[in-house]
Amino acid sequence: MKTDEKYTVTRKPLQQTEVLPAETRLNKDGTLFIDFGKAAFGTLLVPVKAQGHEEKLIVHLGEQVTENGRLERSPKGTIRYIRIEQDILPDQKFTRIVIPHDKRNTGPAAIMMPEDIGEVFPFRYAEIEAADEIDVSQIRQFFVHYPFDDSSSSFECSSEILNEVWNLCKYSIKATTFCGAYVDGDRERIPYEGDAYINQLGHYCVDSEYTLARYTHEYLIQYPTWPTEWILHSVMIAWADYMYTGETISLETFYDDLCAKTLIDLAGKDGLISTESELCTRDVEERVHLHHSKYIFDHGIRDLVDWPPGSFTKGGQGERDNHEMRPINTVVNAFHCHVLSIMSDIAKVLGHIDDHTFFKNQAELVKASINAQLFDQSQGVYIDGEGSRHASLHSNMFMLAFGLVPGDRRKSVIDFVKSRGMACSVYGAHYLLEALYLNQEDQYALELMTSQCDRSWWNMIHIGSTMTLEAWDLKYKSNLDWNHAWGAAPANIIPRFILGVRPLKPGFRKILIKPQLGQLDNISGIVPTIRGPIAVSLKNSQSGERELRVVIPENTSARIEVKTCAPETKTILIDGIDAEGFHENGHLVFDEIKAGTHLLTYK
Repeated sequence: MKTDEKYTVTRKPLQQTEVLPAETRLNKDGTLFIDFGKAAFGTLLVPVKAQGHEEKLIVHLGEQVTENGRLERSPKGTIRYIRIEQDILPDQKFTRIVIPHDKRNTGPAAIMMPEDIGEVFPFRYAEIEAADEIDVSQIRQFFVHYPFDDSSSSFECSSEILNEVWNLCKYSIKATTFCGAYVDGDRERIPYEGDAYINQLGHYCVDSEYTLARYTHEYLIQYPTWPTEWILHSVMIAWADYMYTGETISLETFYDDLCAKTLIDLAGKDGLISTESELCTRDVEERVHLHHSKYIFDHGIRDLVDWPPGSFTKGGQGERDNHEMRPINTVVNAFHCHVLSIMSDIAKVLGHIDDHTFFKNQAELVKASINAQLFDQSQGVYIDGEGSRHASLHSNMFMLAFGLVPGDRRKSVIDFVKSRGMACSVYGAHYLLEALYLNQEDQYALELMTSQCDRSWWNMIHIGSTMTLEAWDLKYKSNLDWNHAWGAAPANIIPRFILGVRPLKPGFRKILIKPQLGQLDNISGIVPTIRGPIAVSLKNSQSGERELRVVIPENTSARIEVKTCAPETKTILIDGIDAEGFHENGHLVFDEIKAGTHLLTYK
């Protein structure tokens, strides 16, 4: 650990929750099979059969079962299974299973478990050998997690698949907090900025908890990982922290670091950056602390686009949609442009006016350069980089997600994005869905989230996982795990876009409520915020009208946007009184709605 580490937040202690078995079954061979209903990181408490009767206890823990209902002891990929043989101490009434250390996830880059908690293992199922005399009612799973209020958020709609997807993703956010920082699953237990951003947004939307996200972010500023876009994500995480909490302390403390993590030092005359240019020196890497990291690669900063590449699947193309990796990379520069704009806002918030102007002008330069040099007029799409003729989903969805596509190009780019389907990873899916909702393509986004193909959240549930997977399926990543929060994008997409709740001003001083249902008949949910819960429900009434009910907490106001059946509609009922709004981006807008409960009725 560095002696000069900086943190502006103190983490809360981890909790241990006792979980009762959901199902038990004594097999003919005397092995007790136990299903706890959901996988969790923790350990097992087993009552001793009879004092002095046994000398050893043999326990099997794992995440998956076989077709005949037994614990899978040879799972593929890095789906977890372990056999533990443990001595029984004299006069011991209960045995807490001691999980052995795993070299893979306890290396120098991994987050270690606190000594008072001990090692944990992700498991839903357990089998105990020679268990015919064990009192099953006394068996417990100890579930280790960060403090979490299950009641602080909710979502329900007319799609049962989407309800199941929500529950999967919400639980994944809670269950993967087991070591007091956001990590990339059990295989490595290493924080990564791209993972952390999706985790952060999901955590904000399912619980009013902000300390874990900030701690992870500040850790990653000081111990970054190698992907270009991950370094850029640090600026995005910082801004999300500010918008959801309204606090500037982290921005102030790490301001110089955030400036460096825009990678402005790599900019050429046209503003575009390349990690393959002579500008990408060790000094630049030092400024972003890459060589201070615990997770050092000799190659330095490298572009990612999406993960994994094709090397994880025999004959596969990976999750980049055949993106052509060019020195001037469209995806990387879309990120760069986006974080320059954010950095301009951060500088303004902190009163660094010269920096605000500089970063704003640089963002405009990069946007102009991308649109002049990396757009193929004949195809109507963005190519993958300078000198490329290929257009991937990623080169286009990131441009849409970051609002960098001019209005006259938007239709052709959206059409291309929709033609590619889910040709991205579970990480890329976050940005694909965000791009669609930000461009009023809510029905297509809904179709992707409720799809029953193998590249879907339904598939994660269908194959038996209770946490989101690292990849869509083993065929797309042969070493995937079953406990990766970066696959839980709907945990933030559903509250932020289907319920439509997002902060317009820092700390939710002003709220956006913009429900986007697609073809859902009804939705209802609660979104936690630092100012209190926001409730949203929208349903079709028997008269054919839509009824939107919102609960806005005290000391804030809301901008409400609704989609009406008739584009010419300007007047609707708000709390039984005619109210006139204005049209913007296909929605009817009502601004400065005060705190309280309101009913909007319209067709």
